[in-house]
Amino acid sequence: MSEPQPTQPQSLLSIVAHCDNFSVSEEKITPGGEKLVSWRLTPDLSSPVLGLLRPCVVDQLKLESSNVWNFSLSGTSESISFASSLDTPAKRTRVMKEMCERWRDTGLWPDQIGPKKWRAEMYPIFRNPFGKRDAPLAEDGEVETGDDSTNYAFMMERAACALVGVVTYGVHMTVYEGGPEGEFIGNGDELQGYRIWVPKRARTKQTWPGYLDNSVAGGIPSGLGIFESVVKEAMEEASIPEYIVRKHAKATGVISYFYRTDAGWLQPEVEYVSSSSSGGVQTSYLLTIQVESFELLELPEVESRIRAGLFKPNCAVVLIDFMINHGLITPDNEPDFLEIVTRIHGRFDYDRW
Repeated sequence: MSEPQPTQPQSLLSIVAHCDNFSVSEEKITPGGEKLVSWRLTPDLSSPVLGLLRPCVVDQLKLESSNVWNFSLSGTSESISFASSLDTPAKRTRVMKEMCERWRDTGLWPDQIGPKKWRAEMYPIFRNPFGKRDAPLAEDGEVETGDDSTNYAFMMERAACALVGVVTYGVHMTVYEGGPEGEFIGNGDELQGYRIWVPKRARTKQTWPGYLDNSVAGGIPSGLGIFESVVKEAMEEASIPEYIVRKHAKATGVISYFYRTDAGWLQPEVEYVSSSSSGGVQTSYLLTIQVESFELLELPEVESRIRAGLFKPNCAVVLIDFMINHGLITPDNEPDFLEIVTRIHGRFDYDRW
């Protein structure tokens, strides 16, 4: 993927729609004409649906061992599940790890799980994607107990999650200056007075190289809770010391969106959002090899670059949410306010999965 080039100014709704660009039809047919198949936890048709499978993945699973996968047909509705014998999170984790690594090593879908795309990071998968986050705080699936009564179902390689259309989770922290507690200018221009630390992603990043990013952002891996993931990413991406994050970062909400890649892979994602006044963050902390540069931008300039398509799509949506939460985007100044708010707090048409 090449670096972005600025577009003509887009509406904020258009920016949101670029990120939340997929909806599940009653027939589960994609815009490309693919019939999606439900991936259930167990063969029971009342079992929770974990993800949505494309035909190419279904065909590949049919080549796998029948001791691992179960295929069901109810009327015209097809579903795939783990075999009944895989009845603990640890068993499912081992099966997914072996299979995904084998797919990688045999060259399947190199655009998604090839060696250059592989993350070597495990993500927890939940029965109810909107339910309790009760995954064990340990990355090694072997330490898990045989308890299968939790919402947590298993863990799998991060890069492979889009192959099976499962919900994944991340964290974002917006580091800002000014606002009502600082230099807010009440002169009719609501965006004046806020400044945000904006990094540019390194050109060597596996995804979205050269795009503008949020101050701190990353996935929630197995073994870490939500806030601990914020602490981890702040250290890794912005070199912000742990004590600064714990003192200044505040949870402000959550966004969700359903993204379909240009290659057709499905990525329903939830982002836990926090913000931090940069009163305790010195400029010298915002230096890292993970990004190409950091800039402290006035919020009107941030909005301009959002509208020009220069931000990674989900980071643009997080910053739109930041402006909504701070009363800078309102029903009075944004004609698409209600649609924007509902689009970034959706449920992925989960009832149709």
